[in-house]
Amino acid sequence: MRNITPQDLLTLMDVAVQHATTFPVWPQGEASGASVSPVRFQLEEQHTGPSPFDRSVTGVRAPEITVYAPQNPNGVGILVTPGGSYRRVVLDKEGSALAPVFNAKGYTLFVMTYRLPGDGHAEGADAPLADVQRAMRVIRTRAAEWRIDPQRLGIMGFSAGGHAAASLGTRYNEPVYTPLDTVDEQSARPAFMALVYPVITMHAEIDHPMSRQQLIGDTPNDEQIHHYSAEQMADAQTPPTFLLHAVDDPAVKVENSVVMFSALRRLGVPVEMHLFEQGKHGFGIRDALGLPVAIWPELMMAWIATKV
Repeated sequence: MRNITPQDLLTLMDVAVQHATTFPVWPQGEASGASVSPVRFQLEEQHTGPSPFDRSVTGVRAPEITVYAPQNPNGVGILVTPGGSYRRVVLDKEGSALAPVFNAKGYTLFVMTYRLPGDGHAEGADAPLADVQRAMRVIRTRAAEWRIDPQRLGIMGFSAGGHAAASLGTRYNEPVYTPLDTVDEQSARPAFMALVYPVITMHAEIDHPMSRQQLIGDTPNDEQIHHYSAEQMADAQTPPTFLLHAVDDPAVKVENSVVMFSALRRLGVPVEMHLFEQGKHGFGIRDALGLPVAIWPELMMAWIATKV
């Protein structure tokens, strides 16, 4: 990872995308049964530079999971929830770019799109959580297809996707949609959480204003702030958690990871946190190259190996 070049990574991403497969999260459109309309693709040039692999999507109504499967699975699966400030979902920087590195070590990645809370879905602020809960259950139901152990399925989330992941880890039992079929008999609890520069809290002192506004509006009440702050929803059954953040992050304050670490440590939940001086926000894999933070996938995979 530390010796790879950006061009090498693009080449490997191209191969991974060509061999990936995609399937829907819900059997018929979105959870509320609304008709499916096409998502809008765009390039994230202002964030990571023009590349065929700088895509993001908006207007998601029928969430999908793209599977990046290794040649030699190690039995561990990771559901990936990319970021995007709850206004879009970044497909490559925090999705397909992970595949070459994690697949090489045998991890099967399930990169998903999820519905956004400001798009008028019936579940409102819980639309992303509904999608992530269902995704975990679908993957567990079909685990044998990818030669993974359904009890060794975790989640990795970035930025606002880190909030969606942390919401799953702290609210996996909360009924946020009506069960549809036997798939929904599966547990939605992840075996572990890996949260990368995550949005965690809705408290104004350290929140990410754009994510908070999209999720719970401009004037949330105290109950909403509490319910959508993952550090306050955590309990002793929250899965083991890995936290990664850059201290110089100008968008999502590093204190988000710190408050989650402190909450989990108080509860006795196994937790590990790595803070790097440089990296800013949204470094993913490609933008971490050349910095000390580039070692993060190795640190994360070493930690996962001790938990599942």
